[in-house]
Amino acid sequence: MNDDSFEEVITFKLSRISVYITLSVIFIVMVLFTTILLAFTPLKYYIPGYGNKRSKTELQILKIKTDSLELALKNKEQYLDGLKKVLTGNTPTIKDTSVLKIENISDKE
Repeated sequence: MNDDSFEEVITFKLSRISVYITLSVIFIVMVLFTTILLAFTPLKYYIPGYGNKRSKTELQILKIKTDSLELALKNKEQYLDGLKKVLTGNTPTIKDTSVLKIENISDKE
């Protein structure tokens, strides 16, 4: 509206279909803008589950190292437990040879 003459400057004729089309176009443009923004900028690395291949291989290497360190720690603890048992004398001794019955030759004659 013009302030001097109170004359209409612009008029809009709204119908349900024009409002629907306008809102649909705005929605599609916003979705496209967001998709392009995430696809072509470093923001995509903040999405959970998305990452570059380098970080995945680094994660696999770290997992393998962690597993091997856990195994080494377990083996070392088992070794130290066995060593403590031997030093304190709490371990039963298992002989790997059987007692041989030796006959004296002079006894046979």
